[in-house]
Amino acid sequence: MSEKRQKSVCPAWGNYKELQELVRHHIESFDYMAARGLEVMMENIKPVKIYDPATDTTLSLSLSNPKLQLPQKERFRTKHNALYPFECRQAKISYTGKLIADVCFQYDKKAVIRESFNFGQLPIMLKSSLCHLRGADPKKLVSLKEESAELGGYFVLNGLERVARPLILQKANYPMSTVRDSFRDRREGFTDKAVVIRCLREFQSSLTDQSSLTVKLYYLRNGSARLGFWIQGREYLVPVGIVLKAFIETYDQEIYQQLTSCNSDGHEKGKGAVGSQLVGERAKIILEEVRDLSLFTQDDCLRHIGEHFKPVMEGFENEEPLNVGHAVLKNYIFVHLTNYDDKFNLLIFMLQKLFSLIDQTSSLDNPDALQNQEVLLPGHIITIYMKEKLEDWLRKAKKLVQDELAKPNRFNFLSVPDVKKIIDRNPSSQISSAVENMLKTGRLATQTGLDLHQRAGLTVQAERLNYLRFLSFFRAVHRGATFAGLRTTSVRKLLPESWGFLCPVHTPDGEPCGLLNHMTYCCRVTSFFDPQGGVKDFFEIRKSILGVLSGLGMAPSFPRLAASGPPQALSVLLDGRVVGSIRSSEVEKVVSKLRRLKVSAASMIPNDLEVGYVPLSMGGAYPGLFLFTSPSRFVRPVRNITIPPEDGRDIELIGPFEQVFMEIRCPDGGNGGRNDAFPATHEEIHPTAMLSVVANLTPWSDHNQSPRNMYQCQMAKQTMGYSLQALRFRADQKLYHLQTPQTPIVRTSTYAKYCIDEYPTGTNAIVAVLAYTGYDMEDAMILNKSSVERGMCHGTIYQTETVDLTEDRTAGQMFMRSSKGPKSLDVDGLPYVGQILQPDEPYCSFGNTIEPKTRVFKRKGSETVVVDYVAVDTKKKKLQKANIRFRHPRNPIIGDKFSSRHGQKGVCSQLWPDIDMPFSGATGMRPDLIINPHAFPSRMTIGMLLESLAAKGGALNGKFVDATPFASSVKKDDAGCTKSEPESLVDDLGEALKSHGFNYHGVEVLYSGVYGTELTCEIFIGPVYYQRLRHMVSDKFQVRSTGVVDQVTRQPIKGRKRGGGIRFGEMERDAMIAHGAAYLLHDRLHTCSDYHIADVCSICGSVLTTTFIQPHKKMVRVGGFGQVPPQNPKKVLCQACKTSKGMETVAMPYVFKYLASELASMNIKMTLNLSDGA
Repeated sequence: MSEKRQKSVCPAWGNYKELQELVRHHIESFDYMAARGLEVMMENIKPVKIYDPATDTTLSLSLSNPKLQLPQKERFRTKHNALYPFECRQAKISYTGKLIADVCFQYDKKAVIRESFNFGQLPIMLKSSLCHLRGADPKKLVSLKEESAELGGYFVLNGLERVARPLILQKANYPMSTVRDSFRDRREGFTDKAVVIRCLREFQSSLTDQSSLTVKLYYLRNGSARLGFWIQGREYLVPVGIVLKAFIETYDQEIYQQLTSCNSDGHEKGKGAVGSQLVGERAKIILEEVRDLSLFTQDDCLRHIGEHFKPVMEGFENEEPLNVGHAVLKNYIFVHLTNYDDKFNLLIFMLQKLFSLIDQTSSLDNPDALQNQEVLLPGHIITIYMKEKLEDWLRKAKKLVQDELAKPNRFNFLSVPDVKKIIDRNPSSQISSAVENMLKTGRLATQTGLDLHQRAGLTVQAERLNYLRFLSFFRAVHRGATFAGLRTTSVRKLLPESWGFLCPVHTPDGEPCGLLNHMTYCCRVTSFFDPQGGVKDFFEIRKSILGVLSGLGMAPSFPRLAASGPPQALSVLLDGRVVGSIRSSEVEKVVSKLRRLKVSAASMIPNDLEVGYVPLSMGGAYPGLFLFTSPSRFVRPVRNITIPPEDGRDIELIGPFEQVFMEIRCPDGGNGGRNDAFPATHEEIHPTAMLSVVANLTPWSDHNQSPRNMYQCQMAKQTMGYSLQALRFRADQKLYHLQTPQTPIVRTSTYAKYCIDEYPTGTNAIVAVLAYTGYDMEDAMILNKSSVERGMCHGTIYQTETVDLTEDRTAGQMFMRSSKGPKSLDVDGLPYVGQILQPDEPYCSFGNTIEPKTRVFKRKGSETVVVDYVAVDTKKKKLQKANIRFRHPRNPIIGDKFSSRHGQKGVCSQLWPDIDMPFSGATGMRPDLIINPHAFPSRMTIGMLLESLAAKGGALNGKFVDATPFASSVKKDDAGCTKSEPESLVDDLGEALKSHGFNYHGVEVLYSGVYGTELTCEIFIGPVYYQRLRHMVSDKFQVRSTGVVDQVTRQPIKGRKRGGGIRFGEMERDAMIAHGAAYLLHDRLHTCSDYHIADVCSICGSVLTTTFIQPHKKMVRVGGFGQVPPQNPKKVLCQACKTSKGMETVAMPYVFKYLASELASMNIKMTLNLSDGA
C-alpha cells in the first residue's frame, strides 16, 4: 500500500484536550499533594517530646522531607523496573509508590539527627505527576496497553479502578448565618441561631495543610453569645467576651464602640441598616459577664482559658496557664488567621452579623445553596487523613519509648539506633496501608471525624460499563450520605444559585435524586496551580489584592478604629480576614476595577478570584465585599461585556457566590425583562453551558419534555456500548461490549468536542411509527429478525475469572493436568483459547508435584460460554496465577431492553420475519424497528421526531446534522443584533427532504408485509439512533421447579444465583384471595413450598411429642418369584400420653410445626383440635 493511501486510511489521533479538562481538578489536587501538600502537612505536625528523668534529657520527634516515588516493581535481585497500570489491573495489585520521610531526633535542642523511615506504598493517581503515563501522547499510551484517550484521575487498587467522589462542603473561611433546632440542645438558654465559619488551617506565608476546624458563635436568650470550638472530638463553649479580651489588650469602651459601629441613628430603618438599639444592650451584657468573673486584662483572660483547658490540651501538662491559653487561641479558634488582631476583627464582624440575624435586619444564609459551598477533592482528603494517622503514629512511638523507660532493664535513651529499634515495633508502613484501605472502601477510620459530615462513601468503583458512565464519575458531586436518609426534601431542591455550575437535568431518580449532581461541562474547580502550571503563592496574591484595594480607597482595619459600619461603609473580607472597609458609594467602582484586573494578563490578581459583592438591601443578605482566592471552589466562564471586545480578553471566571448578585444576560442579546436601572454587565457564552456532558449529547433536548431528558441521562450510562479499545489487555470482572456500533447521523457539537466517536454507544436503526400486529403495545417494540441476524445490536459480555493458587495454604500448588485429568484442558491445566465450555465443565485443573491427584474448577451458571483469552503470571517458575476470560454472546432476543436518545425505552416483544415487515412503496425499504405511535403524545418527545426527519435528510445528503439544543438562541448577524427566525427547524428539515423527492413531513406510503396491500395511512419513518441497554432477559430470568430449601423452615431459598425461587408475598396472596383462586393459593403457599405430613396426637393435641417405635425385625422367608415380603405397619407413640392410640397424620406447612417448636421454647404449648368435619 502506498504511503499516501496509508495516511488516508489510518485515522489521526484525536485531540483529547477538552476531555482532559473534565478530570483536571482530580489530577491537580493529587499533584499538589505530591509536590507541596505532604511537605507542608509534615512540617506542621506538632513535635512529640519524651522526657527521661534518669538522664534529665528531652527527646523531640518530628517529621520532615517526604519523598513519594514513582511506582516500581522489584525483580531479580537489585533491578527496579517501572510498574505500569495495565500490569496492576491484570495481576490484581495496587498501583502504588514508596513514601519515604525523615524522622528528626533532637536531644535538648542539640543538633538534629535525621533517620529515613519507609512509610509504605501510597496509591498513585493515574496521569498525575508521579504516574508513568504523565505526558504520554496517544501513540505512547497505546504502546503501554492503555486507551488512546486515557484520562487518569483514578486509582488502581487490587486491580479495580476507584475514583474519589467529590463531596460538597461548607464554603471555607466565610461566616454563615444559620438556624438549626439542634443548637437549642447545646445547653440551657441557647437559641436556634448561630454564625458558623469553617476555618481552613493556615501557617506563616499563607501555607495550608488543608485541615479545617469549624467555629460556631451561638446566641443566648439573655442577649449574650458563646463561642463553640472542637478539641479532640468534643465541643467546648466559652463566653465570647473572654475570647475578645484575650485576643488583644483593650478596654471595654473600645469593644463597645466596635460592636455598635453599625448602629447609627440616622439609618435606623433605611436601606442596608443592619444595626439596632438592642446591639448596645447586648454588648453591655457580654462585657458584664467578663467583669463578673473578675477578668480585667488580656493576661487574666488568657490564664482563665488556660486553667480550664489545661486537662484536655495534650503536651501542655507542665506548661503555665498563660501559655496554654495562647495555644488554645492559636490552634483552635479561627485557625485560618495567625494574627490576634485579625481574629479580634473577625469575631467582632461575626457578632455584628449574629445580632443582625436576631434583629431580622439581614436574612440567614442557605446551607443548601451552592453559593455557600465548595468541594472536597482526593488530594485534600488523603492529606488530612494521613496527617491524623501520622500524629497517631508519633503518639504511639512516644508511648512505646515511655513504656520501655519504665521497665527495670533500661535501654540507652541517648542512642538513636536503640530508640529507632523500639519505634519500629509500631511499623511505619501502616500509614500508607490506612490510606489505601480508605480509598478501597471509601470509609474513614477516624476518631475526630476530620471536620467532615460523613465517614463512608468517599470513593466509588469507576465502572467501565460504557464511556459516558465512566466519564460521569469524575463530574459527579455528592451532597453527603447523611442526607440520603433524611425525610426533608429541601436538600434535594434545584436552587437557582446552581445555574451554570450544576446540571439541572443530569441527576438520578430515586433515593440519590438531587443529592448526586453533575457539574456542567464548562464548570471547573480552582486549584493550587496557576494557569502556567506553577504553585500559587497565596501570600503574594493577597498582598497584591490589598495593594489594589488600598489604592482604590479602602480604609485598612489596622490600627483598630471604631469605623462606621453598614450602610455608610461595607466591610471587606479577604479569605475570611477583615482587611478594611470601603464607603458604600465607592464599592461598585472597586468591584468593576477588580473584574477588569482579573481578566488582564499583566496584573497579579488571579483569574479565579471570586469578587462576592453583597449590596445593601432591606432585610436581605448581610452586606459586604467578600473576596476568595482559596482552592476547591467552583468557577465557570462568562463574557464580561463591560470590557471592550477588541482587548480580546473578555472571558471572566466567576464563582457561585458572586453570580447571585451579578447581572448576566442570555446570549440571544435580549435583556430578559431586566430593569434599566440594573443593566447587564456579563453575558453567557452559550445556552448549553448550563448542561453536563451527558445531557448535552441529547439532540434537540430543548424540544423534549424535561423528565425524558433526565431519563436519557440515566439510560446513556446503562447503554451497552464500545466501552474500551484496549479490550485485550483488560481483566475487568464484567464488561459489556457492542460489536456493531455506529456513529449517529444527528449529533450535537459536544459529540465531536469530547471525541465520543472513539466509544460509540448505539446503532442508526430505521424506525417506523406504526401500530402493527399488537406486539407493540405499552412500549414494546418489534425488531426486524433479518436486521438482527445481520448484526444489529449484537453484543457480548466478557467475564474474567482470576484463579490465584497462592491464596491456598497448601504448599507447591500449580496449574497442571494429570494423565487421568479432563482431556478438554491443555497440558498446563488451563483451557484452550476459543474453547466452548458447557455448564459444570472444568475450565482449569491444579495440583502439586507430591500428590498425583489434581482438582478442577468447574464452570458455574446455566449457559454455554467461549474462552476468550487466558493470561498467566510468569513472575514465578510455577504457574500459580491466571486470568481466564469468558465470552457470553448476547444477541437481541425477546425481552431485551432498547432506548432512543430521548428517554423512549421499551422491550423487544417479537423478532418479526423480514418478509412480514411493512415495506416502503417508494424505496422498498423495510424498517429495522417498529414503535407504537402512542409513545409520543403523553411524553412529548418531539426531539425524537425531529431526529428522524433530520437523519433522513442527513443520510440522503451524506452529511452529519448538527442538533445542538438552543441553536436559535445564539444566532447573531454582523451588527450583533438577533435575526428574526422566519422559518422553524421543521421547515428547514422538511425542505431538505423535499429536495430529494421525499415527503415534506417525513411520512411514506407503506405496504403490509403480510397482505401486500397499502396501509390505510401514511407512516412516519426514518433513521433514529437506538441504544441497547444492559438489562437483558438472559441475565434476569429465574426458573425453578424444585431445588435447594432453607434448612430451618424447609421453604425455597431466594436468589437467582443459588437456584432459588421468587417470593410469593402478602400482596400476591391478597390478589389470589380477591380472585377466589383458592386451589392456586393452596398450591403456591403449601404444596410447592414446605409441604409436610406431621403426626398429631388427637388426645392431647400435641404436634411435638410424637416418636417412632422401631419394631423388632422378624426373619421372614421370601416366597416365590413376584411375592413381596410383608411390611410392618409404622407405629407412632405420643410421649405425653404414653399411648399410640389416637395418632393421626395431618398435612401442614413445615413452618407451622417450626412455630410450635419456637413457642414451646418459650414455655407456650400449642394444641391442635382434630375433627373429621373437613
